[in-house]
This record gives sequence, C-alpha cells and structure tokens, in this order.
Amino acid sequence: MYVAEQTPPRPTELPGIAHVTWAGIDDGLEQLSVWRQSMAPGTATPPHVHDCDEVVFCLGGSGELHIDGQALRIDASSVLRLPGGRPHQIFNTGSVPLETLAVFARTPVPTRWPEGGELPLPWRS
Repeated sequence: MYVAEQTPPRPTELPGIAHVTWAGIDDGLEQLSVWRQSMAPGTATPPHVHDCDEVVFCLGGSGELHIDGQALRIDASSVLRLPGGRPHQIFNTGSVPLETLAVFARTPVPTRWPEGGELPLPWRS
C-alpha cells in the first residue's frame, strides 16, 4: 500500500501512551519505521534503547529527554536526534499531551531495557 491514512494514536497497555505505527515492515518497508505517539501529562516512556538511529519530531506539548545523564527540555520546536545504542527516556512534564512523530532506521524496531533484556512493545513496530 503506497498511500495510507494518518490514523490517530490509540491507547496502549503502557499507561498514558497512545501509539500508531504509520509505516514499517508490515507495510512493505525494509529499512524504516514511523511511529506517531501521544503521551498524557505526567507520563513517561519506559527507559529503553534501540539498536538503530531514531529521530523524534515534537509536534506539541513539552517535556524532557533523559539521555547520557542529562535532562534536556523539549517542546514543539524540538527535534531529538538519538543515536542507536544510547539508553533514553521521554517524559511529559507539561499540562497537555506531548505529541511526537518518530522515524527509525530499522524495521521492525528492536527495543531493549537499558540493562539489555528485550522490552516487549504492545504495538507493531
């Protein structure tokens, strides 16, 4: 399928995180995955690491990126450039949903806990 609808993120088993995979291996891609997410105020992703590069576009809201021992402020003007193999975590510290669009240099996207064990995700990657 070459053209798809931009369906909105749907609630997941991860509290406060809504997700939709807009493109990936199930769509015929071999090298990229694209995820759209919405995080409720006061929530965070689990700390995690990917074995590929990731670019996250912040579309709305505000929060923090925790990486390399730093807490970096993010908002709708931010682009997060996350090299593969770097543990990170994203927090919504604002009062409205944190809206993001992430592009990964791999499909499917292997996701691990920082300690190395597999982090199963409740969505297709």
